[in-house]
Parts: sequence; C-alpha cells; structure tokens
Amino acid sequence: MRIPRIFHPDLLAVDQEISLSPDAINHIGNVLRLRSGQPVVLFNGDGNEYPATLIEVGKRHVSAMIDAKLSVSCESPLGIHLGQAVSKGDRMDFVLQKSVELGVTDITPLTSERSVVKLSEERWTKKHEQWQKIIAGACEQCGRNRLPTLHPVMSLSQWTQQSTQQLRLTLDPRAELKMDQLHPPKEGIRLLIGPEGGLSDQEVYQAQQHGFIGIQLGPRVLRTETAALTAIAALQSRFGDL
Repeated sequence: MRIPRIFHPDLLAVDQEISLSPDAINHIGNVLRLRSGQPVVLFNGDGNEYPATLIEVGKRHVSAMIDAKLSVSCESPLGIHLGQAVSKGDRMDFVLQKSVELGVTDITPLTSERSVVKLSEERWTKKHEQWQKIIAGACEQCGRNRLPTLHPVMSLSQWTQQSTQQLRLTLDPRAELKMDQLHPPKEGIRLLIGPEGGLSDQEVYQAQQHGFIGIQLGPRVLRTETAALTAIAALQSRFGDL
C-alpha cells in the first residue's frame, strides 16, 4: 500500500516530534483512518520529503516523529505560469488541481470582461485559501515536494502588463502558429487562458500589444478548463517531461 503523503506548512527537521495541522488531523483520522505506529511522508514545500511515524492519533490531535529527510524532486524542467480566468462552479478547482499534477510552477487567477464570477475582497480571500488547500492536496497526490505559487487574484489587464522574459502564449483556434512550430523557451512560458465566454476583442488586442502570441491547438473551440489542461499537457510533452 502506498504510504500517505501529508502537507505540513511549518518547518520540518529529523528527530523532531511535531503536531500536525487541523487539515492533516482530519485527513489522517477521518479520511485515511490511520493509527499510531503507521508511516507517513511529510513535506512542507521546501523540495524535500520527510518520512515519519505517527505517534498519537486522536480526534483533535495527531503527532508524528520525523525519521529522515530525503531530497526527492519530480519538478518539470519547464516553468509554466498559468494565468487562468476564474470560472464558475468547480471548474476552477478542477483546473487548479490538474494543472498542479501537470507541473505548473505559478498560477494567477484572473478577472476579465466576461468573467461570470464576481466576489467581494473578503470572499476572494476565502477563495484563495480554498485554492491553496486544493494545490497542497494535488501535491500530496502527485508526489511534488514544491508547491506551485498561487498569486493573488488580479485583472487580466494587470497580468498581461507584467514584465517577464517568459514566452507569452494564448490560445486561438484561428491562429496560424501551431504548437510544433514553437522554439524552446529559455525562460519558461506564461500561458493565458480566458473565461467561459472567451476573451473580448479588446483583451485580445491588449494581450497582443504586450507580447502574447496566439497559438492553435486544433480547429475546435475548447472549454476554458479543457483549454488550460490541453495546452499545459502539450507544452510539457514538447518542452517538459511528459
């Protein structure tokens, strides 16, 4: 049986007994139903993983003894910063989870002219916390020991204007440039994905003015969540480690 991987946000050190976070307590006790003496693997995003043994497992408290520190990396050589227009329902959660599994290094949720989701600052903060948990859970599942950086929500206009040396791409079924015509990016890729209704003409123009290149994945118009994951998988296959 695979040893469970648990994200712990604090410092980890060998021969240290630690008390795990409330999220880990719920996952270990109520979901996995583990018992004291069983092994787990802890990670905190520093690039290492820490084999540990559960010492105490209770409803409100779980502790573990860290047995070792291992340098284990499954990070892609291709850095991808995903700028994803926030979609409604669980579509955004799905994109975040799967893009982490596919190896993105940065994620910025974007608001755009045709965005359906419009929230107050307080609710955006809660969304950000929820998305951070989804990213950590995806890393637990896929074996990554470095968490992708989740940037604060910002407007699409602000994001496209940021200075970067990355190759800037957006999807366009009418574009002439195809994936197999791209040259290897030296500084990684910045990938812009629009909302359910697509980018407005003004947003397309703004993106082009700031160096974003339209590429075609095929003749069909993809849903926002399909577009993001298909593009990431294609880029990882061409330039990364798929």
